[in-house]
Amino acid sequence: MFTPSPYGWISQYLIGFFFAYGVYLPFWALWFEEQGVSPSDIGILLGLGFATRCVANLVLTPRIHKVEHLMPALRMITFAGLIFVGFHFFTGGSFWLMAAATILFNLCLGPLIPISDAMANYYGRLKMLDYGRTRLWGSVAFIAGSTVVGYLVSLYGSDMILFTALFGMFIALLFSMRAINPMPVTDSEQQMVRPKLSELLRESSVIRFLTLVALIQGSHAAYYSFSSIYWKEAGYSEAVIGYLWSLGVVAEVLVFALSKRLFVGWSLRALFVVASVGVMVRWGITASTTALLALVVIQLLHGVTFAVAHIAAIQYIQASDQNRMVALQALYNAIPLGAFIALMTALSGWGYENWGANVFWAMAAMGALALFIHAEPKARRGKDGADKAELEAQN
Repeated sequence: MFTPSPYGWISQYLIGFFFAYGVYLPFWALWFEEQGVSPSDIGILLGLGFATRCVANLVLTPRIHKVEHLMPALRMITFAGLIFVGFHFFTGGSFWLMAAATILFNLCLGPLIPISDAMANYYGRLKMLDYGRTRLWGSVAFIAGSTVVGYLVSLYGSDMILFTALFGMFIALLFSMRAINPMPVTDSEQQMVRPKLSELLRESSVIRFLTLVALIQGSHAAYYSFSSIYWKEAGYSEAVIGYLWSLGVVAEVLVFALSKRLFVGWSLRALFVVASVGVMVRWGITASTTALLALVVIQLLHGVTFAVAHIAAIQYIQASDQNRMVALQALYNAIPLGAFIALMTALSGWGYENWGANVFWAMAAMGALALFIHAEPKARRGKDGADKAELEAQN
């Protein structure tokens, strides 16, 4: 049987997973609506899923810290996710069964991104893959999933949302069942010790890192929740709004694809500064105008505000000790990309209701605050126990 390279294995797994995620994120609320769930209950179900992913990444994900356990965990959780997508077919319109299905599926969904990223980090540190080129296939698959399911739903109805998500999870599981060459192996006895999250959260470097990425990524909250409403009120059709969202993901893909070439020799500080300035410019323009050319620029800047910041965060994690990678990845997904965006989404709702488009100035201010935070990873320890300053770019 063909044994793929680390790049082939991880990128192909991400294709299956993000295809399913491209179905879940935009369309799950529509499936709930078609089952007769009220808008307020849909909000509860989606919020429950969000909270479950956050808790899973704080409680479950950090327990998988040895690199040789990453692949078995990914297989097991992907299989469970496949089963729990199917469980939605048997909820019969019951809110409580839907809540149970939501919790079970999101218990799987939460850890899958940090665990697959941790595998990419492991091989990235060994210079066996380029994280950006590997991760871009997830973004491409996300676009494909959201596009395909929209077409299928228009032809065959909302149950195609579940069938399409099942297909993506099945493909991910199929790809995950292969071996990889070389298999991941823990470097040393020291690397086998699982760090406690409470200890990591007492380290000033980790706190600065989480605060910095929370400000940059959290600044997207108003965009994720209210940009479509804002642009529709400005007179743009749903089709144009859809094209604008796709343009943002295309910009993200291009940055991932070219990251090694674009950012060779760049320090973490430089990457975070570029992302922070991008946040200030992007949301400042958003608050100021709805001219179509400006909206195109705004969406192209998604490659800066999201992708560059994400690449910098991954470099920070890659530069840490091997046994800390999954824990840091879990914290990154749970706090900046999870709890903080949830908080900012709630505040953005209040802000948009009271201030309208001026809420985006608050998002721009977060980029200004991020400029004052300097985050560098703790020096990595080698097999001999000596500290090593291995902070070179791992892209």
